[in-house]
Amino acid sequence: MSVIIDFITTHILAIYIAFTAIFLTIVVALSSVLGPRRVGRAMGASMNLPCESGMLQTGTARLRLPVQYYLLAMFFVIFDVEGVFLYAWADVAVQAGWAAYITVVTFVVFLLVALAYLWRCGALDWGPKQRRPHPVAPVQAPDLSLVPSAPREV
Repeated sequence: MSVIIDFITTHILAIYIAFTAIFLTIVVALSSVLGPRRVGRAMGASMNLPCESGMLQTGTARLRLPVQYYLLAMFFVIFDVEGVFLYAWADVAVQAGWAAYITVVTFVVFLLVALAYLWRCGALDWGPKQRRPHPVAPVQAPDLSLVPSAPREV
């Protein structure tokens, strides 16, 4: 019995890979046997569709998105990764002690400063930007005293 346990503990990764390959083979075989079959015109029409759901396209795929979408995605990824760091810290908060607590508080302060900076710069504004009208200087009449004029005949 100990020989089997020794074999399993030393070759656990190989056993996992073998079971995964067997499972995937069974799933693909069952889907090909039990799945729907299309022949003739139905197969040709379904193969020309751009997506596998069977729905016809309604517009173009060349859609331009505003830059704000990409900015929001980057902000989400940045703050999401930082949330993962905080979650990992929360798991060992008691064992880590006061030094780790001060480090995490500093980390959160930096996050809040970064968020305030982004907010202040207007990176989180989605609406149309309102332009301030430029001050217009009053128009003055031209000084005609410097313009030479022709002598008048009396």
